[in-house]
Amino acid sequence: MFYWKFVVFYNTGKLITTRVMKTIFYIVIPCAAFVLILLNALFGHLLFESPYGQDINKYSIYVHLQEGWQSYSGNIFYEITNVWSNPKSTSNSNSFNYDPDVSSLITDHNYNQLEFQNQKSFVELKHEFSNCETSWKPILYRHAIDSVRNNIEYVQGKQLNNDPYVQIFPDVPNEKYDSEMQQNLIKQGFVQFIPICTAKDTTSYDYSVSINDENIGFDVYFVPSKEQLDNYLKDQSFEFYSTGNCFAKNYRSFSGTCNDVGPDAGLIIILPDRLDLSVTKIKINLHEKL
Repeated sequence: MFYWKFVVFYNTGKLITTRVMKTIFYIVIPCAAFVLILLNALFGHLLFESPYGQDINKYSIYVHLQEGWQSYSGNIFYEITNVWSNPKSTSNSNSFNYDPDVSSLITDHNYNQLEFQNQKSFVELKHEFSNCETSWKPILYRHAIDSVRNNIEYVQGKQLNNDPYVQIFPDVPNEKYDSEMQQNLIKQGFVQFIPICTAKDTTSYDYSVSINDENIGFDVYFVPSKEQLDNYLKDQSFEFYSTGNCFAKNYRSFSGTCNDVGPDAGLIIILPDRLDLSVTKIKINLHEKL
């Protein structure tokens, strides 16, 4: 008798669970999808204003390594977000909205040409918004997607805050090999310059850099100008801001603040020529401090 009651209870509970799952699948999920589609249709065109009172420059740089590189035919994708104070900015001038995930389809490019480093060639494709003259404003659904993605990474510990456009990454040293090996590897590595945007004679920037390859580290330096990139490639001494945490060596993720930098300053990011991924993604966040 007790066994029979247990079986009935068990089967009834199983039946209730099945009905709940079917209700979620056939009613709740379609309703949620409909609401999202409706909200996007009604409000998706709206622009999300920057909460910082500053301009947002969001763009990407795509690098395809040619023959001669050990990492051929690897690709490097730099995703850059630069938040800065633009005194000339107005609500209607030089402001654009677009989806950076498909930016190659709908935006113009600054240039797409063959270049060289250490007698090794590569193709660089740079999207617009990198000239500090325009600003980007995410449309509403773009901001929602970025916020959800950022919060997931925040929970995973990949970020230390839940701001999608001023991100802070944890300091994660590269533990696959030591700093001495890193310095040997980067002698023939790939170097990229990322400029800041500022209207001041001197300014301070918070910056964050991360790489999606767990097997290598990067070196990053805050330098006074792009000329230091040329000095580095010529195997000459190059200038960089050495105070505080204006530089880091052999890290997979790093955040710092560099004070009193000039208007032509920027980041030099150095990668070893041993990229294993088909696309090595570098996320860079630059935020001018008020």
